[in-house]
Amino acid sequence: MLSWEDYKEDAASPGSANTGPAKRQAAPASASSLGSSLDLIGDMDDLDDDELEDEMDGGLIQVAENTPTLTTQVTPEPTVAAPVAVAAVSAPTPVAAVTQPETRERVTVDQKAMINCRADLNQLVPFKYEWAWQKYLDGCANHWMPQEVNMTADIALWKSDNGLTEDERVVIKRSLGFFSTADSLVANNLVLALYRLITNPECRQYILRQAFEEAIHTHAYQYCIESLGMDEGEIFNMYHEVPVVAKKASWALEYTTGISNPEFTTGTPETDRELLKNLIAYYCVLEGVFFYCGFTQILSMGRRNKMSGTSEQFQYILRDESMHVNFGIDVINQIKLENPHLWDADMQALARKMILEGTELEIEYAKDTMPRGILGMNANMMAEYLQFIANRRLAQIGLTEAFAGAKNPFPWMSEMMDLKKEKNFFETRVTEYQTGGALSWD
Repeated sequence: MLSWEDYKEDAASPGSANTGPAKRQAAPASASSLGSSLDLIGDMDDLDDDELEDEMDGGLIQVAENTPTLTTQVTPEPTVAAPVAVAAVSAPTPVAAVTQPETRERVTVDQKAMINCRADLNQLVPFKYEWAWQKYLDGCANHWMPQEVNMTADIALWKSDNGLTEDERVVIKRSLGFFSTADSLVANNLVLALYRLITNPECRQYILRQAFEEAIHTHAYQYCIESLGMDEGEIFNMYHEVPVVAKKASWALEYTTGISNPEFTTGTPETDRELLKNLIAYYCVLEGVFFYCGFTQILSMGRRNKMSGTSEQFQYILRDESMHVNFGIDVINQIKLENPHLWDADMQALARKMILEGTELEIEYAKDTMPRGILGMNANMMAEYLQFIANRRLAQIGLTEAFAGAKNPFPWMSEMMDLKKEKNFFETRVTEYQTGGALSWD
């Protein structure tokens, strides 16, 4: 009985008709004729193009066509599908299935827009928003990883019975609990919604970089939690179990649900406003207000030489988050500029309401984490600081300030980004450290 395996041996070895297996020798004469034709086809592998053409002209095809039909009934092996596959591969491709590459015009700067752009998004240049590309380059230059920070002193202090007060421990846990979830929420919003809906290539490039930085931040919190031997379940579930943490997370999620739906698209005033609300919620409030109480608390602890490793991690994160906020505000303002009909009185009132709501939630969080005052600060000082931050966010998107006379009671926060003279480069990384390829030696 013929089998496909026998055929493969014959096709691979010219002249193998005389040396085939016994099973093939027992086949009827018609099968032998078929084997001869297969041997002939196998010999074609040894011919060059000119010889092959001569053979074809000389009647090779005629021999194959005159090969007797195998009349002996042979039961095919049901599991052998290779002949069918070969036939399918050999079948000619229908002309209709062959498509020509679509011709596209080259993209010009004027065709680019922040949202609802119909230009080819795969064409990165020419740039329309140089500031977006520069932020991408700056983010890449300031790359860092959590494992670079020495946590030895923090571990010893955390395990010490008298190293930290109970209030200080609460602050550290709450900060890690909120931020470990918040940066995940931001990353989800970027990947599942904003990257799809922002239609400018250089801005999308920065969004990819920001998404990676959010992953690094979540990694940093996990690294701190693991290093200190904290209860991971307690910390990572705070946004479910601690009311002041849950309220902030829930507030942000409210503005993600709609635009993260894969069927959501912009292009109408209503959907464009939905996207604009999301940008204000995440860049002006979640990253622009919600982060500041926890950052101030942890960085204040570092200034007192407590939890220095955790504080250093937060310094790098704060540097990244500051750039995120600036990028988001630039995007918001560019959308307003290109779509002035979206920034009507109702939208302005809503944006103002969102920022003030976020400020109140963060003040509530401050009161919950500092009921008795701590680290040279208290809830009232933090409330004024958050009002000062809220005024800045309102002004950055073109709205009037809401808290007259609010000042910054923590001026050292503005200095935390410039510590190159206060650290030994060979013991730790300075906050403004950049990767080697981006350093200037002038």
